[in-house]
Amino acid sequence: MKVLVACEFSGVVREAFKAKGHDAWSCDFLPTEILGQHIQGDVLKVINNGWDLLVGFPPCTFLCVAGLHYSKKDPERMKKTMEALGFFIKLYNAPIGRIALENPVGIISTKFRKPDQIINPCNFGEAELKKTCLWLRGLPPLMHTSDIKVKPKHTIIRKTGTKAGKPYNYYWREGKSAHDLSRTFQGIANAMADQWG
Repeated sequence: MKVLVACEFSGVVREAFKAKGHDAWSCDFLPTEILGQHIQGDVLKVINNGWDLLVGFPPCTFLCVAGLHYSKKDPERMKKTMEALGFFIKLYNAPIGRIALENPVGIISTKFRKPDQIINPCNFGEAELKKTCLWLRGLPPLMHTSDIKVKPKHTIIRKTGTKAGKPYNYYWREGKSAHDLSRTFQGIANAMADQWG
């Protein structure tokens, strides 16, 4: 298949599909970390190039729960949130038969629709908890490949809303930037290539 991995600079998912014999390309404004077939630029400019499968990782900075409370207080940030949501929807509506888009829990679930699946790296042999939503079109949900029991490393207690006082486990690594944390876990990349390829 001709596979486009949108908004991926790491090359992890691209290389997982390449290892299965697919013509896989990543596309991002950043250069790729793993040398290979990479388009550096705007993915919307290559979206109509006859792809069979799109696996996308739209930036979550303005979409995820962690940043939404800032958007509610800042009109400029809310504008960026709505632009990011519009970009997500453009990717989802691309003229490609099979599409999977990934993002953390956030505004997409309320302003677009609920995800088709929520996964964690520990469902795919990685010793981490990081709740990840998948919106799918023309693809089945990913089957877990190796469930590992993992205790949450960081828990916060919700302060407001209907779940006030209840714990929330979140993915966090000391000293790592959001950029570092955006890389796809190898176990998830392998499952995508094995099951969707």
